[in-house]
Amino acid sequence: MSKVTQNSPVPPFVRRLRCLRCGTEYTPSAIEYVCSCRPNSGSDLGTLDVQYDYAALSSSLSAMRFDTSGPVNSTQGIARYAPLLPIADPQTLAPVAVGGTPLIAAPRLAQELSIKRLLIKDDGRNPSGSLKDRASAIAVSRARSGGFPIVATASTGNAAAALASQCAASGQTNVIFVPHSAPPAKIAQLLAYGSHVIAIDGSYDQAFDLCIQACQSFGWYNRNTGYNPYMTEGKKTVSYEIAEQLAAHTGRDATAEQPPFVAPDALFVSVGDGCIIGGVHKGFKDLLALGWIEKMPRIYGVQSEQSDAIYQAWRKDWEIPRPVVASTRADSISVNAPRDPVKALNAVRESQGAVLTVPDSAILNAILPLAQLGGIFAEPAGATALAGLAVAVAEKLVRPDETIVMINTGSGLKDVAAVMEVTGGVAAIPPTLDAVFAATKEL
Repeated sequence: MSKVTQNSPVPPFVRRLRCLRCGTEYTPSAIEYVCSCRPNSGSDLGTLDVQYDYAALSSSLSAMRFDTSGPVNSTQGIARYAPLLPIADPQTLAPVAVGGTPLIAAPRLAQELSIKRLLIKDDGRNPSGSLKDRASAIAVSRARSGGFPIVATASTGNAAAALASQCAASGQTNVIFVPHSAPPAKIAQLLAYGSHVIAIDGSYDQAFDLCIQACQSFGWYNRNTGYNPYMTEGKKTVSYEIAEQLAAHTGRDATAEQPPFVAPDALFVSVGDGCIIGGVHKGFKDLLALGWIEKMPRIYGVQSEQSDAIYQAWRKDWEIPRPVVASTRADSISVNAPRDPVKALNAVRESQGAVLTVPDSAILNAILPLAQLGGIFAEPAGATALAGLAVAVAEKLVRPDETIVMINTGSGLKDVAAVMEVTGGVAAIPPTLDAVFAATKEL
């Protein structure tokens, strides 16, 4: 296989990429992944931030002139926001649209938490069942635009399934590196989509570094979180949708002399590598720069106590986390050395939020109230946000009268074993009416 060195094209509103470690700025054609100021592996990468010409965007685009023939919906997906994305041609997006997921009011769950208003952004309804479809849509578009023969990623499951789904719809060859310990349901998705799956007898971190080496050696396009700066740009669309949908929930008059979108007071999301929370922050930063929201929400990242590298860095005011030995049951956020820590830490520090930790028992126990009171079926990583919100309420980090949004990052179908573990499953009964009566008499 010959090595491919070209970069993917970008639209004119993307002006530069800036290293978040050393401050060096690059033109988009000069670099594709990370700055050379840091090693090319590990968590201390020269992570780049994609920077836009907001003045030019403001003069040529208004929030009311997106491709908005109706409310946010799954038919349009993130293509609705094409001018604010690093894709040269929206036609290179896969025909299976991502995004357009619902923002659901959860009054019963809010009452249980003694808060006035809680809404849940359910990104478990994306095509492959997780928020990471948003990033993979951008990855496939850029790979197709740049003529890359293969797209590759390392993942504990969700990013891999997201990439596999988008590649299948586009006819794009892909290679997936996963730790052999990834849940069978997630591996099954990859195989069903026709991906070339390489299971590593090792950790996610080892799979991540091997993926980088393979992409460099063989000329593949690298979708790795925290390594490819454009993945943040896909994930930021969740914030666009939240702000637009929240405006509809609050009855904001689009013709009034006020910003057309609405940001929540506080937002809760689980954290592993840090790319999702970094994307959430970037989305609200875009909207604030364009004058489309009035304020930045406080952003709260939630980690398991058994995978808490970013929490430790935030608590001790470190610039870069020190690796931990992750062992959380929430596999989607089980990371030894986070690959996008700078964006994650910036998200909570710049928004006046915080990083919280919760035990795995609280994560698993949050699955049931999220389902039974909120109607959302979440995998452990998704339920982590609710467990963190409960801590924030107890510690008075949020006020009862605030509007709070939490993001479910993945469907409960990703990890059915976790749900069976927390519910205890069901016992068989004899096929008789007496047995049915005995089983239901306490209802």
